Amino acid sequence: MTVATAPARPTSEPVAFTQAKLPRVAPVLVGVVAIAAAALPVLLLDWGLIAWALVAGVTYLVALPAWARVVEGRRGAADRMVTGLVWGACLVAIVPLVSLLYTVVDRGLPAINSTFLTYSMYRTELDQEVGIYHALIGTLLITLGAAVISVPIGIMAAIYLIEYGKGSRLARWITFLVDVMTGIPSIVAGLFAFSLFILIFGPSTRVGIGGSVALSLLMIPVVVRSTEEMLRLVPADLREASYALGVPKWRTIVKVVLPTALGGIVTGVTLAIARVVGETAPLLLIAGLTTRTNFNVFSERMTTLPVLIYTQNANPGIAETPGGTPPGIEIAWGGALVLILIVMMLNLVARIIGAIFAPKTGH
Repeated sequence: MTVATAPARPTSEPVAFTQAKLPRVAPVLVGVVAIAAAALPVLLLDWGLIAWALVAGVTYLVALPAWARVVEGRRGAADRMVTGLVWGACLVAIVPLVSLLYTVVDRGLPAINSTFLTYSMYRTELDQEVGIYHALIGTLLITLGAAVISVPIGIMAAIYLIEYGKGSRLARWITFLVDVMTGIPSIVAGLFAFSLFILIFGPSTRVGIGGSVALSLLMIPVVVRSTEEMLRLVPADLREASYALGVPKWRTIVKVVLPTALGGIVTGVTLAIARVVGETAPLLLIAGLTTRTNFNVFSERMTTLPVLIYTQNANPGIAETPGGTPPGIEIAWGGALVLILIVMMLNLVARIIGAIFAPKTGH
């Protein structure tokens, strides 16, 4: 005998398969409370703004996970804690950068005008306007010379390491030397170039090409490493397909491998240039200092923007009005802003080139 059972009635109440969560505005509420709570000890103990931010951050990192522990459980509290630590680390990294950029723009922007960018420091009259044109030309020419020296050497060294010297003793030695060169201080590169040109051309030698040689020692490891990584990303199937058609290895590298990795190689070269364009110590030793504009890197001294900033800050001169800013300080801040803009433009160009020459992907 079978007993008929009535079908179960559908319930209108949904079944909860997820754990309870804090409201979306919980982090904002806890942040406001943490800032307000941190204000009390800061005001009583006469602490500064940085201490206020630290106390508020610690209060936030304690209060929000504690609330999440009650509502969401242990895993939710751990997630809130780690998220807060990540955002805190991000703020610690961003705040000094924003402060630096604001200070440079605020102090350097008033000094920049057409005269500042088109006149050199050389004066024929006492009341003549001065600018950083000679340092701009020196920076561009010396950096261009360093790129001409380091880019072919770095790319060919990377080609040898990836395409010809895998596992050989020479390749291991080259890799070791590149690693060592990556970590050498810039002053050591300057001393090497200084000693080299002193031994060859005499003790009074100060030329722009010497600065290019010094900067190339800093650029070569970056170019080698970036090119090496890009060549590793080229699929082996492309090489094998070229070899199967009877194409020689050197032609495969030139026509297949390098064009495929071109975007990454150009990006690495641009970033290497941005890395050395702000160097001061090696150029102060071998390129020297001058107030005139020099277009010949093989003759006479040349001034770069970093060297100009250093010398103007070290010898600022006398302010025109009591309590005013010395002229050298104004020139230094203006040069620093121009140098930052050059580096930012180089990084932007690197990103654009990387996006243009990136391999096209299909579906």
